[in-house]
Amino acid sequence: MDLQEVTKAMAGAVGDNSGLGKTLKFDFGTMGRIFIDGVSSPNTVSNDDNAADCTLQLAWDDFLNMSQGKLDPTMAFMQGKLKVLGDMSIAMKLQPILAKLRG
Repeated sequence: MDLQEVTKAMAGAVGDNSGLGKTLKFDFGTMGRIFIDGVSSPNTVSNDDNAADCTLQLAWDDFLNMSQGKLDPTMAFMQGKLKVLGDMSIAMKLQPILAKLRG
């Protein structure tokens, strides 16, 4: 999957109301970003590099493994593969969205 395919799948998983109530950004470095606006109604997902209440920094391959259930987010964090900047409580609300991504 490339960034555009994952962004489209993420938009489907987020739907009209992500339940986040805040903004969140996945930052994959040179691979790009996915920005979830959990404040707007309906919620939106884009590849914009906007400021976010919570930013998750991780490698693209690690994100793909995490979204497929092959890498546990807590283990990724503890191993230093996932960095959380800002409000960590927002990151804790991602589990249902990642579950929907897996199908």
